[in-house]
Amino acid sequence: MAVPKKKTSKAKKNMRRSHHKIAGTTLITCEKCGATKRPHRVCLDCGDYNGKQVLNLAE
Repeated sequence: MAVPKKKTSKAKKNMRRSHHKIAGTTLITCEKCGATKRPHRVCLDCGDYNGKQVLNLAE
């Protein structure tokens, strides 16, 4: 079984993990009302999805 000969330093460990960060949330603007929303989801402000009214929001 492979066993490391020396301890991995903190700098080397952190350099290896430099790409393990959490990506930010992608937001787009709704084409109908202009509110920000996540892609491929229903707009919670106007109820529109893909050019169709899917949620009936009582205002």
